Amino acid sequence: MAELDKTYRPQEAEARQYQRWEDSGRFACDPGSNARPYTIMMPPPNVTGSLHMGHALTFTIQDVLIRWHRMSGRDVLWQPGSDHAGIATQMVVERQLAEKGISRRDLGRERFVEKVWEWKAHSGGTINRQLRRLGASPDWARERFTMDEGLSHAVRLVFVRLHREGLIYRDKRLVNWDPKLLTAISDLEVQQTEVKGHLWHFRYPIEGEQGRFIVVATTRPETMLGDSAVAVHPDDPRYQDLIGRHAVLPLVGRRIPIVADEYADPETGSGAVKITPAHDFNDFEVGRRHGLEMINILDAQARLNDQVPAEYQGLDRYEARRKVVAALEAEGLLERIDDHLHMVPHGDRSGVAIEPWLTDQWYVDAKTLAQPCIEAVEQGRTVFVPKQWENVFFDWMRNIQPWCVSRQLWWGHQIPAWYGPDGQVFVEMDEADARAAARAHYGQDVALTRDEDVLDTWFSSGLWPFSTLGWPSEEAGVERDLARYYPGDVLVTGFDIIFFWVARMMMMGLHFMGEVPFRTVYIHALVRDQYGQKMSKSKGNIIDPLELIDEYGADALRFTLASLAVPGRDVKLAPERVAGYRNFATKLWNAARFCQINGVALKQGYDPAANRLTVDRWIVSKLASLEREVASAVAAYRLNDAAAQLYQFTWNIFCDWYIELAKPVLNGADEAAAAELRATAAFVMNRLLRVLHPFMPFLTEELWPAFAAADERLLMASRLGMPDELPNSPEAMREIDWLIETITQVRSLRAEMSVPPAAELQLLVRDAGPETDRRLGELGEPLRRLARLKEVRVATEPMPKDAVQFVVEEATYGLPLGAVIDVGAERQRLNKEIGKLDKELAKIEGKLGNEQFLAKAPEEVVAENREKRDELVATRDRLRLALARLESM
Repeated sequence: MAELDKTYRPQEAEARQYQRWEDSGRFACDPGSNARPYTIMMPPPNVTGSLHMGHALTFTIQDVLIRWHRMSGRDVLWQPGSDHAGIATQMVVERQLAEKGISRRDLGRERFVEKVWEWKAHSGGTINRQLRRLGASPDWARERFTMDEGLSHAVRLVFVRLHREGLIYRDKRLVNWDPKLLTAISDLEVQQTEVKGHLWHFRYPIEGEQGRFIVVATTRPETMLGDSAVAVHPDDPRYQDLIGRHAVLPLVGRRIPIVADEYADPETGSGAVKITPAHDFNDFEVGRRHGLEMINILDAQARLNDQVPAEYQGLDRYEARRKVVAALEAEGLLERIDDHLHMVPHGDRSGVAIEPWLTDQWYVDAKTLAQPCIEAVEQGRTVFVPKQWENVFFDWMRNIQPWCVSRQLWWGHQIPAWYGPDGQVFVEMDEADARAAARAHYGQDVALTRDEDVLDTWFSSGLWPFSTLGWPSEEAGVERDLARYYPGDVLVTGFDIIFFWVARMMMMGLHFMGEVPFRTVYIHALVRDQYGQKMSKSKGNIIDPLELIDEYGADALRFTLASLAVPGRDVKLAPERVAGYRNFATKLWNAARFCQINGVALKQGYDPAANRLTVDRWIVSKLASLEREVASAVAAYRLNDAAAQLYQFTWNIFCDWYIELAKPVLNGADEAAAAELRATAAFVMNRLLRVLHPFMPFLTEELWPAFAAADERLLMASRLGMPDELPNSPEAMREIDWLIETITQVRSLRAEMSVPPAAELQLLVRDAGPETDRRLGELGEPLRRLARLKEVRVATEPMPKDAVQFVVEEATYGLPLGAVIDVGAERQRLNKEIGKLDKELAKIEGKLGNEQFLAKAPEEVVAENREKRDELVATRDRLRLALARLESM
């Protein structure tokens, strides 16, 4: 092994090590092995995507789990792939064509789709290249795309079967309609935006009662032209005599019923609400309950159509709004206008306000498909981590609405439906089957027109856990893979797509495979900025993971994300944290160099149970504890706890204590002791690199040759150690832990009392038992050296007045400080520091005691103030203790 460089350079090491991993073929699963399988289905990133911090978190978590189980001897399949991302991809290509003055309609559907495939071939692999930079280790040879021929066949088959079972049907319902993209979009693609608007109050005349009106309020005056009713609460005494009667719709003259419905809130506004079933989701349900007319007054571009009076036809919705308000005011029917701050749904890609729009679309009977999913989670066949997400899942699934699966796009899985001359629909696998079905229906060949819509992206990605394995092919290899890798062990994803993706996969998996698609759903939180704010372009607080990798290395970013991934808590990320873990990587590198320079190398036949040195028995016992704790944390998806244990052991136990305690042995005359310590240090480094590898794969792989056996070429292909095979030495643990506690107490007092670093102190010991006397004799040298003491002396007389004291086990220790510090000046300094802390605390306590602050301040700001208060209290208490010690001198 060549000597390690003085500095670790991740930019040089990462690409080289990743290429070694890929070339080795070790990312691949092995369906023919006897090993127990372990499967994670990668949430397929959009083919248009590039690595953002949410990706960095979810793929780091998945890669840690994959590498851990691979090194545990499991046959690991991490199934990679990408999603065709209908709207996003179509927009990218349309934008590129627009720059050349071409629209997709100029090209026609077939040529446009060809252009999209061309774009994918040249530009669609960005995210996968970036995942490699992060260190992700999926089985790249099995990569799938949701528009692959095999997956397309699965999509068509599922659609056809569900249609034949009556679980897919065509219906006229409200959808989220994007008037710019001219397609229905899912709730996930709708962004609620706060808008300063108005609330208009209009008077609707009561039929047959001159001069009497019912007042309704609306934020969208233009939709009143499509009103079908006015609703009041059945128990509202103001309107009892009007229920069942009619109002006259202003500007239109249409009679509309006044209906009793609990949707109307007597406490809001006038207690009467206008009902526009074709343009509001709540109104749609009221309309269905009362059999109201559904009057669609908008076209696809959100212009008013021929269902409204002639003077409004063809107007844009906002222009129509102005004209409607002016006309009602002119007729004396505008009671008042209030300023109104409210949420308006916008398309997240187009940026325009979406319209609830009544159209004919394809729907899945989600309620029927949801029932087995609810039962599966109730029975524990799929469990959520953290468990509270089960309640969210149940709430969504028990209140699920029909799932609109059609999209008015050209890029995607075109719906396998053909229409006959009279509108009869034929849902078949291909056009030949559709023609045969039409011939059987009509008794002759007829012209068929294919449905132009494509399927919602979530439809095809809902099949991901089994379509990627080759379903529905009946080839032997596919059946073997399905039996082996389905269901998956865990799905790692964000909470925002529990309903959109997790639920869809469970519906499809249970319906077509008869089994849940995954046994565990690990829900990770959002990555926010250091202040807890959601990252967004408008706030200018987006942190680019690739920039962090460039500056600090992929391992530093991965370890940061793992350490912050507390189940159920959002990740607050500051670049300074990544810099801190870069320093951690440097610490490990320097420790490895120290070992190498001092001749530390793996010794064949080394037996840790034969160690004679207390410090060696101690470090091996600590190593066994580390391996057990990390394994337990990974199994429970507490990667933050695993990272904390690894950090503590590496930095504190191994680098700060073991290496410091090892130096005199390595430099001493006892060659046998030095040889044992070198063998132990190499053994510990070998095992530490293994357990660290899933978290910091590049750095550990770079260090591996220095501490590996001759036949261990790749760390990523090695096995994790078995902690139970390591000897445990409670006696050595007690000895060295006593030494560390004593040194730590002395160091803390030196820091608290501002003792000059070069000052060598005397340590007095009283009331020591035989065990402590023995330890002082055997471990006195490292105690003096590491605590910077000139002498350790057992005292029979009382402690001097200028000695600050502490207790370890049964003994009392004293540090006489009168000769090295100005006690009066130190008291003054501590009092001043405590005073400053008291002032800061009073300010924060004032905020936290203010109910208005607690009610109005963002949750993350309140949490930040509480954390700051706790830090200040801890610091003040420590200084108060130091002052009390001085006061007693």
